[in-house]
Parts: sequence; structure tokens; C-alpha cells
Amino acid sequence: MELRTDTVLASLEMSELKSDDGSSEGDADYESLPAHASLSTHMTAGAVAGVLEHTVMFPVDSVKTRMQSLQPDPKAQYSSVYGALKRIVQTEGFFRPLRGLNITVLGAGPAHALYFACYERIKRSLSDVIQNGGNSHIANGIAGSVATVLHDAVMNPAEVVKQRMQMYNSPYRSLYDCVVTVSRKEGLAAFYRSYSTQLTMNIPFQAMHFITYEFMQERFNPQRQYRPETHILSGAAAGAVSAAVTTPLDVCKTLLNTQENVALSSAHISGHLTGMVNTFRTVYRLGGVPAFFKGVRARVIYQMPSTAIAWSVYEFFKYFLTRHEPNIQELGRASVKTGPT
Repeated sequence: MELRTDTVLASLEMSELKSDDGSSEGDADYESLPAHASLSTHMTAGAVAGVLEHTVMFPVDSVKTRMQSLQPDPKAQYSSVYGALKRIVQTEGFFRPLRGLNITVLGAGPAHALYFACYERIKRSLSDVIQNGGNSHIANGIAGSVATVLHDAVMNPAEVVKQRMQMYNSPYRSLYDCVVTVSRKEGLAAFYRSYSTQLTMNIPFQAMHFITYEFMQERFNPQRQYRPETHILSGAAAGAVSAAVTTPLDVCKTLLNTQENVALSSAHISGHLTGMVNTFRTVYRLGGVPAFFKGVRARVIYQMPSTAIAWSVYEFFKYFLTRHEPNIQELGRASVKTGPT
């Protein structure tokens, strides 16, 4: 995704001139959205944003999972994201990069609904205490971290199934087969084996993500009006920075989720790999420091547009739903006053 900086800045200058002369009625309404939007608004907007975020860039996510393999099959060694996608489609079929998408959609909706609703509520409460209602980076970071705990509790089992189905020569025929086989052979705990690592990765990821996003919004959209170009730019920047910094933890999470047999055999590990410390040691033993950054390019390429999509869709739906809330509430009050006919 290419973002034209000059276009964005020109549009922002226009918006600043507009705000000096008086904002439109729609913008004025949007200014009060964060304070008055209902819980259902945040949850609906978050669910839609989450599903779109994960589905649009899912093929790149499949490539990232394979590129993080520590001992890949010779037929699954890739030098670039485009080259990987091209070879997967040519050798394994057109729909192969979409394998695991169904479980991702099932998990992303409720996970992101909780995520955004929790973030908005905690951010607002802490900002009132820390900055008297103003923007607080501390509040943003704490809110993002707490929201991540809820998000990952829902999403972690979906991630385990998704990544096992994405791997080269995955033995699972379907979503159901994967869930049943893993449950029978490894127990239900297998779906949360990487939860601590996921939190260790996602808490700093989301804290940095929200701080970067809010910082960019403060810089380019200080009035906090509905400006799609600023949400896209801020989201892309937040996704890129957070993804690059937390790639080592993502590599460890992938190994815990997939329990890659060849890699574990090479490291002389029998049974299942558990624990974040053991995983760090195993990754280092198998590939040294460079192993912690396997797939970093694919991860950044995936996260930049994904995060931009998530924020732009979330802000749009929050704007759309909240603008219609007063009309719905007025209709409700009118029906109560008039009573049934």
C-alpha cells in the first residue's frame, strides 16, 4: 500500500483552515463520539474492523508463518513474499494461501469486539484521571495492554489452529480435523500453550501500537475529527513500528503454536516444547540471533495495511453508527411517549 504524503498533508491543511472558520455539523458531531458512543457501537465497529483486518491480508500472513519456520522443507524455502505466494499458488493450488481463514474469521469478530470496547472505556477513564480528559500516552498504553489480555484469551486457540493449517504439508484435512486431532493428542492445554508468549509479545506490541496511533492522530488530526486519510496513515505507521520491534517474540509464538517437528528434532527435544524461556533457547540454538527476525519483512508488509484497514474501518463504523444513534434513541423515546396504537 502506498500512501501519498503530499496528498495527506494537503488535505490536513485544508481541514485546519476549515476548523478555523467553523467545522461542519457532521464533524462537530464526530468530535463528541468518543464520549457518547455506546458499548454496542464500539463492539460492532471493532468486530467488523477485526474481520476485515485479518481477511484482506490473510495470504501474506500465511507466507509469514511459513517464512518463520526454523527448519523449513526445501520446497518451502522462500526469498520474498511475492515469490512465496506465487510458488504456493502454482504448486499447492489457488486457495492454499487462504487455508485457516475460516477459524480466523470466527475468532477475530468477538476478539476485536472486546478489544476495541475495552480500549475505549479504559482509555477514557484513565485520561480523565491523568490528563483531565486530554490525550495521555500512558492511558493509551495501559488501555491497549489490558484490552490485549481479553483479545488474546479469545484469539489464541484460533491462532494455534490457523498456523498449523498454514504450514507446508499440514497433516490436517479441515478445521474440524485440526481441532479434534490436537485435542486428542495434546489436550486442550495445547490451544493455550503460547498464551503467555502471545501476551508477552502483544502487550508491548499493542502498547506501542496505540501510543504511535494516538501520537500520529495528535500530530495530524488534533481536532479528532473523522478524517479517513489520517486514520490510514496513523494505522499504517503504528502497525509497521510495532510489528518490526516484536518480531522475535512472534517467531517464538509461531514455534510454540506449530510445534514444528523437524525443528524440535534438530534441537533434540522430545515431546512438546513449552515455556517462553525454553522457546527462546531453542530458536537461538537453531539459528542464532538472525532466527529471531525470520519473516520480519512479511510481518511488516502484513501489519501495515492490516492495521490501516482496521483503524479506518473502525473509525468509519464508529462515526456511522454514532451518527445514527441519536435518531434511533429519538424514535425509541417517541414510541414510549405515544405508546402502542
